[in-house]
Amino acid sequence: MMPLLAPLAFALLQAAAPAPEVLAYRFDEVKRTVYLQPGGPKGKEVKAVKGAPAASGDAVRTGWLGQTIISVPTRNSRFEIFADTQVQLASGEPGVLLVVQRGRIKAIFQALLDGHQEERRVAVPGALLAVRGTNYGVEVHKDGTTTLAVFEGVVEVIGQGPQTEPIRVKAGEWSTFGPGLAAKIETMRAQGFEERTWNQGMRPNGTMSSGPMAPGGAMKRGSPTGPGQPHM
Repeated sequence: MMPLLAPLAFALLQAAAPAPEVLAYRFDEVKRTVYLQPGGPKGKEVKAVKGAPAASGDAVRTGWLGQTIISVPTRNSRFEIFADTQVQLASGEPGVLLVVQRGRIKAIFQALLDGHQEERRVAVPGALLAVRGTNYGVEVHKDGTTTLAVFEGVVEVIGQGPQTEPIRVKAGEWSTFGPGLAAKIETMRAQGFEERTWNQGMRPNGTMSSGPMAPGGAMKRGSPTGPGQPHM
């Protein structure tokens, strides 16, 4: 009888497990062509507009000159998504708010309200980026490597391979890493690099991003939950 009870016990545990939280997202700004695919990359593509809602699992793609700002109000987080970029909203993995599949973003995380301590992460190929009140830029290149530039706070890069120790990239530092490529941390000051330079489409190593910038560089943005929210 014991072998017959095992599948039943497993089924009961599966039924008792909480369903992944469905997070609400919002398009705070939209410039030129930005596309939303409800339900993921296989969903029917529609043009996104300012103020439109989105949810966990949806995919977002920006056109050759498109840009958008997407916020997650309940996580006091927002993402500037630059031109020619593909992302997915959440992933089902705990704490992951955005999956960057290709292209360039900037992530801004402000203090969580009411003492909440939910983990807030961004996923890139082969790694998770965990934050502690942070403002940083990420670009996923065509070869699957990732460039990370930290402007405020600290980002912990957690590799998804076996025996991979997390690394911490601090404000003023940048790193390139990826599957099969060990992370190397360097200072941005040595290259005269800063957040404004990232907004203009430059990388810390002095090369230009493969995707163009929309006219005017980075988009104007406000707080995802209102003005005056402090950084952690």
